[in-house]
Amino acid sequence: MKPIAAVIFCVASAASLNASASIVTGSTRVIFDGSRQAASLSVENSDKVTNLVQSWISPAKGSPLKKENMIITPPLFRLEAGKKASIRIVRSGLPVPEDRESLLWLNVKGIPATDGSEGKNTMQIAINSKIKLIYRPAALQGQTPESSAEKLKWNLTAKGLQVNNPTPFYMNFSRIEINHQALSGQYFVAPFSTLSISEGVMSPHGKVTWSLINDYGVKGPDKVTSY
Repeated sequence: MKPIAAVIFCVASAASLNASASIVTGSTRVIFDGSRQAASLSVENSDKVTNLVQSWISPAKGSPLKKENMIITPPLFRLEAGKKASIRIVRSGLPVPEDRESLLWLNVKGIPATDGSEGKNTMQIAINSKIKLIYRPAALQGQTPESSAEKLKWNLTAKGLQVNNPTPFYMNFSRIEINHQALSGQYFVAPFSTLSISEGVMSPHGKVTWSLINDYGVKGPDKVTSY
């Protein structure tokens, strides 16, 4: 173990490590309005140096959409220190479900320029921001997950606490508390699907306190449901 520790110490001594996220996104999620052909996300370079901004789409587990359903433009560009820009997400023309929301992941990574001033060796680490890209069909225009929140059903099963989502919306939870015990995991349930939660101690009967995250990434009001 000593040789490894010595190598780590030498690397840390020879270079200053910068692991802060230099590219800040304007939102924690993008809701793609299905009545439009494109959506956008603002980004800002909060660093003191120019960044190379890279963005790409990745599939979400259980979602019918593939990364080919959306096109990012520009996928790679330079952003000067303190400046803002927009990333545009465009439909590729491939078919998408029009009766429910679909999920993809939008990844944004900032790669800072190396600061070689004053003879310093600086190791810059690129931080990747991964945010939800939710396609909302035109048929659901004017509706939101919060308007259907009361339709969620909570039940105790052999697999744990189960929440059934009979709506066409992704339900993203800001908080889940079972019998006054807050859960640490990040949970969401897909449209027309169920989610089983095994975290926490379940009693045969109890109460769930929960809240959703709205389209703007803001926590909604708490709701209490018995199971």
